[in-house]
Order: sequence, then structure tokens, then C-alpha cells
Amino acid sequence: MIKEFSYKQFGNLEFSKSAIQAEALNAINDHIKVLFIPQKAIIQVDFQQIEMNTDALLFINPEVVLKPCETIGGELLHFNKDFYCIEIHDQEVACDGILYNNVFEIPFINLNKEQSDDIKKIISDIQAEMKNEDSSTEEMLRVLLKMIILKSTRIWKQQHQLSEKEQQADVQFLRKFSKLVEQHYKTLHTVADYADLLCITPKNLSKKISLVSKETPNEIIKNRIILESKRLLAHTSMSVKEIAYSLNYEDDAYFVRFFTKNTGFSPITFRKQF
Repeated sequence: MIKEFSYKQFGNLEFSKSAIQAEALNAINDHIKVLFIPQKAIIQVDFQQIEMNTDALLFINPEVVLKPCETIGGELLHFNKDFYCIEIHDQEVACDGILYNNVFEIPFINLNKEQSDDIKKIISDIQAEMKNEDSSTEEMLRVLLKMIILKSTRIWKQQHQLSEKEQQADVQFLRKFSKLVEQHYKTLHTVADYADLLCITPKNLSKKISLVSKETPNEIIKNRIILESKRLLAHTSMSVKEIAYSLNYEDDAYFVRFFTKNTGFSPITFRKQF
């Protein structure tokens, strides 16, 4: 089901191996997504296969490569930026918040039974609301969507021990660094680059990131570049040289060595696999 309000789009798909086709996902590739995944389901996110230990929510930016490997009973909510605007809505829970711009980890929210039942009830309310045609339907859908994002943001903070007021500075720093990496990874490749943008030393940046991530800032930056390389290799016809240039590597041979060292495959071998 999909609802359109002028240029604003909001939809819901059953997410299971038997129900969803690649064409359906390709049609909403540029949409932002919220995915409810049941326990024991297996999905593939950006070439990484993951099995769910609990019911979970996954928050997905446009262009992320998504596939239901062994999934029954999943639900996919999707919407464009006109429906839920990055700039207008509260930044912490909007599409530039910690659930969507989080370079530290794939942003899963693991749910206990009570939390899962709560989210499933909201999804059920969304599905019922999508059958309505009155003037309040658009805003009601937006309120229900924001309720999921708000509740998930709260759970994420609690799971990462970032819910106390005195720790809000850590949350804000996490979001700021995440946004900077997402905005500049194609042109800025060193920790010193991001330390300069944040007006701190590289050492202090590493110290702050160590509070919320097992990966170093250098690994985070490198992994984002590798992920984009994989996406371009798997889903475009760009040459290796063109991909290298788009990621600010003037020497494509250096890019090939960098990719091979960090993935175990040459770019050409990786492209053949996918």
C-alpha cells in the first residue's frame, strides 16, 4: 500500500522472502525506510548477512542495498523526504538523527517482548490509517511514524547508556561526527580532516569516539568509503577508474590496493560476485 499527498509519499510493504520482489525494492530505492524484522529472520544489508536474535527495527537511508534472505512476517515502512523532512522535523529524531546517520554500526534497535508488541501495535494503527481517505490521514501517518522513531531513539540511547542528561554532549558529538563522515567521506579521508572540522585534536577525537564505538575514527571513515565502493561496483556500470575518481583517489591503482586490502577481493572480482 502507498499513499500520496501531492509530492509526499508514504507506504507499507510486507517484507518477506516470498512476498517482496527485487523490483518492488528498486522502485522505492530513493525512499527512507523503517523495517520491522522478526526474531530468527535472516536479511542482507549492504552485502552483510545478519540473523536476528530478537525482534528488531532497522532504519535505512536511501540507496542502502536490502534483501530478505530468510524472512517471514517483516514489515517495511517507506517514505520520501517530502513526507518527513530532514530540516523541518526535530533533528534528533528526523532522518539526520542518530538512527539514520550513524556510521558506527548498522542502526538496529533490538526489542524485548513489550517493546516489540508496542511497535507492532503502531504498525497496525498505520495500516488501518492507510485505509482512510479523510483530511487528517497524512498528519496521522506522520504522527505514528514519528512515534516509532521517538520510541526507537529512546531505546537506542538506553541500550548505549546515553539516556542521562549529563551524557547528552556525547550524543550530540556522535551525531555531529556521523553527519560529517556521511557528508565528506568522498573527499576527506583522514582523521585529521574531521578533527579540524570539529575543532579538536585527532587524539581527542579518537578518545571521544572510543566512548561509543569499538572502531577507531580511521576505521569508520575507511569502512564508509569501502561501502560506497561496493555499492557502485554492484549497482552501476562505472569503471574502477571512475569509481576511484568519484571517491577522490587520483591513482586508481592505489584505490585497487586499498579496496583489495580491506575486502579480500579486487574490485573486479567483487563486481563479478554481485
